[in-house]
Amino acid sequence: MSASPAKHDVFQAIADPTRRKLLELLTEQDMAVTVISSHFPISRTAVSKHLRILSEAGLVKEQKVGRETRYRLQAEPLQELQSWLSYYERFWDNKLNALRRLVEADPAAADATTVPRLVHDRK
Repeated sequence: MSASPAKHDVFQAIADPTRRKLLELLTEQDMAVTVISSHFPISRTAVSKHLRILSEAGLVKEQKVGRETRYRLQAEPLQELQSWLSYYERFWDNKLNALRRLVEADPAAADATTVPRLVHDRK
């Protein structure tokens, strides 16, 4: 019994900037690999490898149209990423709210214990 090759998950698939650009291109319309390749300074073979990784992650789907294969964005797996990010969003929101309060605070009311020093005095 042979082990099947490991599939790529959504996080691995979007880790590469070329693959993120591929997804961006496919949001506009379905495209053949030759059209996709014209947007990149890499070989068609390299683009095909990136598309295969996106396909293994379920982010793109292949469809034969005549003699060519067209690629289509399948955005549903990105929900996993959205769910993961939304957990951490509350931490970002808390930090941004604290920064907003600090910036909007009356400078006369603030003292050295509540306002962190961002710039050291130079003499």
